[in-house]
Amino acid sequence: YTAIHHTALSLIPLHKLHRGYFFESDLLFRLSTIRGVVTDMPHRALYGSERSGISLLAAVPTFALKHLRNFLTRIFYNYYLRDFQLASLEWLLGPVLILFGLIFGTYQWIDHIQQQIEASAGTVMLSGLPLIVGLQMLLSAIGFDVDNQPRIPLQVRLDQATVSAQ
Repeated sequence: YTAIHHTALSLIPLHKLHRGYFFESDLLFRLSTIRGVVTDMPHRALYGSERSGISLLAAVPTFALKHLRNFLTRIFYNYYLRDFQLASLEWLLGPVLILFGLIFGTYQWIDHIQQQIEASAGTVMLSGLPLIVGLQMLLSAIGFDVDNQPRIPLQVRLDQATVSAQ
């Protein structure tokens, strides 16, 4: 079951919600874009004799691509379009540093193997340090993102904003 407050429902573009099996995940994505609070309510699922029509082989790649699209959209909305903060730089620089470290390190590794010489400590550090710093930036951005979840329901925040404005 899905229960949603009318305030949150009025802010979600319902015409954009996925109509199939991805509905719940898409709804969670849309709620995150309006910073809606989501709470799990325990409920025992009861299934009759019906069988699911979903094919796992078809669903896994489709769901993975849709989750990736929603993730990148959410990062763009939350960290670049609506607000810019330290995590915005970390989301941007972390992958760039990791990619640089991987490409440079792989190139140097292949080059040194072909020339049959050992890589200098500086060459190793020039590929290893961006990898480490980039990974730390991504971990920090993920930690910030996890901690940045809304805790006050949307309708309460809007009611408080209305009272403050008066």
